[in-house]
Amino acid sequence: MLPDSNLIARRIGPLIGKYVASPAYIAKHGSPETPEELVTHQALMQGTETWLATVDDKVITMRPQGRFKADNGVALVAAAVAGIGIAALPNDLIQEHLDSGALVPVMPNHPIPEHGIYVVRPPGQHPSRKIRVLTEMLIECFGRSTEDTETLSV
Repeated sequence: MLPDSNLIARRIGPLIGKYVASPAYIAKHGSPETPEELVTHQALMQGTETWLATVDDKVITMRPQGRFKADNGVALVAAAVAGIGIAALPNDLIQEHLDSGALVPVMPNHPIPEHGIYVVRPPGQHPSRKIRVLTEMLIECFGRSTEDTETLSV
């Protein structure tokens, strides 16, 4: 969560992801089936973030460990395909690798909960035209209604 402010955040679509690894990583290290098993594996991460999983309709938090960190999703995909570890990645980045078999889902019985994609803008009832146009284009691209506007702590 981010500190409070008066910025306006508007949800423009869902962010759905999976835990994935390469078949080579799974062959060498096994495939974790539970969150407890997952945290013993090498994680490919953006930083020191926590990972979430669904267990019995509840969201739990995990603190994975790993030696590979990157602030770029494409780099994390490449590391996962190379067999370096397990990654939590959005479906849009991994679908072609799942389709080709270069990546396989890990822990499918405990999926990552859905997140949202947001546009964050300065406060005010009437954003500039370029902000409105960009927001509408993004909503169209990600397929969400224009009614999901809320003030978030940013």
